[in-house]
Amino acid sequence: MKNSSIVLASASPRRSELLESAGIQFRVVPADINEEPFPGEEPVDHVQRLAEGKARAAAELAEGRFFLGADTIVLCDGEIMGKPKDAADAKRMLKKLSGVPHEVVTGFAIYDRERKGAVVEAIRTKVFFKKLRDEEILDYIATGCPFDKAGAYAIQGGAAHMVQKIEGSYTNVVGLPLCEVVDALRVIGALGN
Repeated sequence: MKNSSIVLASASPRRSELLESAGIQFRVVPADINEEPFPGEEPVDHVQRLAEGKARAAAELAEGRFFLGADTIVLCDGEIMGKPKDAADAKRMLKKLSGVPHEVVTGFAIYDRERKGAVVEAIRTKVFFKKLRDEEILDYIATGCPFDKAGAYAIQGGAAHMVQKIEGSYTNVVGLPLCEVVDALRVIGALGN
């Protein structure tokens, strides 16, 4: 797909792999912003604010016209689960997710430097975990995989056996709702016909 100078404002290899799988050409310019939720901030508002903040921050750092930012959280019983702080936090998150449905919410924003505006969306996917045994949780934590993942798991990696089913976008759970992102890139004019 042709592009007009797309920049991905994320160091996530998973997001890069997803864009590459759609044939999109882009450069990576990670944007580092404060990801703490505002007091009383709704989860969808939170991920959309962070996604747009990352896109706009990358635009301050690099040349280009279109800047794609994204942020993913896991939402379980009202708790916003970002990346775990340590092994104990990862264990707590996985125990909470065990046997109960939760939502993965990814906000994405495409900032158009030329028009000085952004398209911002949030996509929700419902994920159902099986009941996890303590040893499964500890073995998974020992792999190191949970530490840079929202909710302490990666559906595309070692946690695939924990997921019974999903309702919605699989790529959203990986970290970027690809169908919606590609459509938005096309609408905003970042991709050819």
